[in-house]
Amino acid sequence: MKHCPLARQLFVPGILALAVFAGSAQAAAPLRPPQGFLAPVDKVKEGNSGKGCAAVPTPYTQSLQFRSKYEGSDKSRSTLNPEADKAFRSATHDINDMEKGTSKLVMDYMRDGRADELDCTLSWLTTWAKADALMSKDFNHTGKSIRKWTLASLSSAYLHLKFSASHPLVGHEQDAQVIEAWFGRLADQVVSEWDNLPLDKTNNHSYWAAWSVMSTAVVLNRRDLFDWSVKEFKIGADQVDPQGYWPNELKRDQRALAYHAYAMQPMAMIASFAQANGVDLRAENNSALLRVGQRVVAGAKDPSIFQKVNGSEQDMSELETTSKWSWLEPWCSLYNCDGDALARKREGEPFKTFRLGGDVTKVFDPAHEKGNG
Repeated sequence: MKHCPLARQLFVPGILALAVFAGSAQAAAPLRPPQGFLAPVDKVKEGNSGKGCAAVPTPYTQSLQFRSKYEGSDKSRSTLNPEADKAFRSATHDINDMEKGTSKLVMDYMRDGRADELDCTLSWLTTWAKADALMSKDFNHTGKSIRKWTLASLSSAYLHLKFSASHPLVGHEQDAQVIEAWFGRLADQVVSEWDNLPLDKTNNHSYWAAWSVMSTAVVLNRRDLFDWSVKEFKIGADQVDPQGYWPNELKRDQRALAYHAYAMQPMAMIASFAQANGVDLRAENNSALLRVGQRVVAGAKDPSIFQKVNGSEQDMSELETTSKWSWLEPWCSLYNCDGDALARKREGEPFKTFRLGGDVTKVFDPAHEKGNG
């Protein structure tokens, strides 16, 4: 059979057109959170809660120059400075109230469905958005850390309102527009502050920045933010050694184990959000996230394994706080979770932590939301 140039010319562009169309359709798929964020309000109760709406914390529009609780510590940044910590807590009081208060308001609304709880939540958020809070360009390391932590708290709580099957934001489109535009400005600023750091400066802070941006990416359906978060996850995963340690967290001396657990919170959330959008990060660097999770669980049972690696007896006090184990919910949704990991998860449920969207167990393991495992 003779070669037919005309047929080739007609055939190939057709295939290319189909391929381009398919690729565009895939790229255009809207970003979404894990399925648990789509849950409807538990039960819509009539009338108001009767609690009233607490005063909105004063929007923080000042300089983001804060003292670090580890001020004066050596390069390990592991010794608490009580005076500096007190000054930090005083200066960030309104920010902390905003984070925790917004999370509680959303959890209350998702439980009861009362209109006044939703109105109060939106009032808080729009007040801070209209004030352009937390957008100061005068900041230090602690200040830019506060910015991304707060964005993580607020945007992950807001995800419940944005994606709930009960559609609570219907009728509140103007408020949503104001809030989401502010989230976008914050996320862009976070990216500019945490992008392309040297590897020896890339640690849990970068992972928290990436989580705040991932949560916001899904709120805003912004692929650029989603892709940046995935990039940062891969950098974090690539740093994990074959034994499941992050070298930059091992530098934290007696807090190394605690900081491994702390870093697992944003990393597990990013991986679960990526998974929900067709991007599988579980195998990155030979299943790095699995290794770290297993190492943290093993370290909690026998802290000496961390001491043998970095020479410091581990401070276990922080790991006694239940919320520090909230990463087990997304992590166990990604990997086979059994043995000590599953036992610790069941022991701690239900997990609630404001920087991961509030009711973490309700999102990832609703059957055990009431801690009846």
